[in-house]
Amino acid sequence: MTEIVSQLKSLRLHGMAQRYEELMAQGGVGLQSAARVIECLLESEVTDRHVRSIRYQMSAARFPVHRDLGGFDFGQSRVDEKLIRELASAQFIDAAANVVFVGGTGSGKTHLATALGVDAITRHGKRVRFHSTVDLVNHSNSRRRPASMDGSPSG
Repeated sequence: MTEIVSQLKSLRLHGMAQRYEELMAQGGVGLQSAARVIECLLESEVTDRHVRSIRYQMSAARFPVHRDLGGFDFGQSRVDEKLIRELASAQFIDAAANVVFVGGTGSGKTHLATALGVDAITRHGKRVRFHSTVDLVNHSNSRRRPASMDGSPSG
């Protein structure tokens, strides 16, 4: 029964957790048979929140396409597979570092960046954001342009 209380609290349902404990202390009449139903409901809520979180994070990351590492052909690329697998551990995110891929057209930069981001969200619960070089340059330029007298960017 304390597992139910723990799950309620982990879902930030503190009022329900407190009331459940009170009812159990009073003898738990009827709660014993309802415990399995409550456990199933809690498991469903935890799963649903996890799925919604991943869906939201995938949208917020703004990936141009969905890619995974399994779909990348390391045999057809000069990419260091060991380094990419190391990056897939997402430790660079814990260190607050960024990853920038540089290479020619068709070298797999977008595929690898997206795959690492998807992996970081789905396997490691991280928040990521995809930026193309064009996005970064445009953002940088927009911040450097002085505003005109009417408040619009001068150019």
